[in-house]
Amino acid sequence: MVTSTSRWYALGALALSTLAIGLDTTILSVALPTLSRDLHASTGDLQWFTNAYLLVLAATLLPAGMLGDRFGRKKLLLGALIVFGAASAACAWSATSGQLIAARAVLGLGAAVLMPLSGAVLTVLFDDRERSKALSVWLTASALGIPLGPLLGGWLLDHFWWGSVFLINVPLVAVALVAVAFWVPESHGDRGRRFDPLGVVLSAAGLVALTYGIIEAGERGWGDARSLITVVAGVVLLVIFVLTQRDRKRRQPLVDLALFRSRAFTGGAVLATVASFGMLGLLFALPQFFSIAGGEDAFGSGLRLLPVIGGLLIGARVAEKAAARIGARPVIAAGLALMTAAMAFGSFTTVSSGYGFVAAWITVAGIGLGCTLPPSMDAALGALTAERSGVGNGLLQAMRQVGGAIGVAVLGTVLNGAYRDDLPAGAPAAARESAAVATRLGDPVLAGAARHAFTHGMDVSLLVAAAVAATGAVLALVLLPRRAGVAPVEDDRLVLAESGL
Repeated sequence: MVTSTSRWYALGALALSTLAIGLDTTILSVALPTLSRDLHASTGDLQWFTNAYLLVLAATLLPAGMLGDRFGRKKLLLGALIVFGAASAACAWSATSGQLIAARAVLGLGAAVLMPLSGAVLTVLFDDRERSKALSVWLTASALGIPLGPLLGGWLLDHFWWGSVFLINVPLVAVALVAVAFWVPESHGDRGRRFDPLGVVLSAAGLVALTYGIIEAGERGWGDARSLITVVAGVVLLVIFVLTQRDRKRRQPLVDLALFRSRAFTGGAVLATVASFGMLGLLFALPQFFSIAGGEDAFGSGLRLLPVIGGLLIGARVAEKAAARIGARPVIAAGLALMTAAMAFGSFTTVSSGYGFVAAWITVAGIGLGCTLPPSMDAALGALTAERSGVGNGLLQAMRQVGGAIGVAVLGTVLNGAYRDDLPAGAPAAARESAAVATRLGDPVLAGAARHAFTHGMDVSLLVAAAVAATGAVLALVLLPRRAGVAPVEDDRLVLAESGL
């Protein structure tokens, strides 16, 4: 029997696992120069250290949710934690680039199971009254890993060898393993659900192609033919996947598309994706700004990101209370409006702007994110029955993952394009490729121009992110039901009271 106290212990275990995933998102970035030197890694190898993880993650999110529903979420969570911990150790002791790429791919497999199933367990452990608070804790733990990654990574690299940035996961995983074993109850979804091999192949191939194409577009630009062909191929495969999922007479599909007949699930999933677009796009640009314009190291950049997390904590707390009184729709719309205002204000940042100015607008952006992401997730998860929470959460996490990848690629492309356009016409090719390189070429005039050009590029990308957030604020009023708290239905058609279907 799950007691009130043990539920929160279980939440702590799940939060530790998501913290490890959040750390892994950013901690690798500070180790790349060292890996390049010690493993003799090429630029392509460095890209694959990240891409191997992301592509396996994208490919396995949906089947992981389905398998958890069928075979037991606790079993798969324990297995995923063991895989994640072992892969972290394998990363630490890799002797070649190929070994590290393989270990990172296995790490992505563990993360792909942990992400949807830990969220699915929350819907079983906590009722409507407590779920919003639990989600805030869970999401904050994941978000904390983003600024803590450079902080911990920088400190570890200063005192230990590069493998320590991966070994930091192992104690977190060990504690989470014990806590999950003792306090997380076993739960299932639809145990009679058949395996859908065609759906698995199509969804995996489509998500991998789309994610890889977006990553490549972020590196090569959206005019690159290979990147565009890969993105289009991913979209085509996902369209075919959707069409096959609609054919429910011959077999049970991997994803029940009737989930999207719920305004709460559809609205929550779309708006959580919009928030992820803005958040990861913002966190992509800011560390570079602190480094290039302010001369900060990884540790200093991580410290300067903490106002985002502080704002998120404040926003999540406010949103929890406000949503209980007035519903999620106005709270989410207000959160996206705050993100819009903060990023529009942030577009006035200059090289000479003091940190106080930057801290102010990123704090407001964090508050807006806290008012958007937890209640959006809560609205989507609240529309799921316990039987569908695994596959539904997998779908939700897949949408957020792709939204984040699109955010980094689109905003990164906008930033890089504006940076190059603002550089002096005679700038060297190396300077046009990287502002960080331009500041180290020994030419103070070029370095100053690169700082100004990079800041201009960041400002333009912030305006694009503000436009996306503003669109999300409008969508919140259109897509979400008047009150969040809509009870999930018990059949596959999701005939919700608020939808009238």
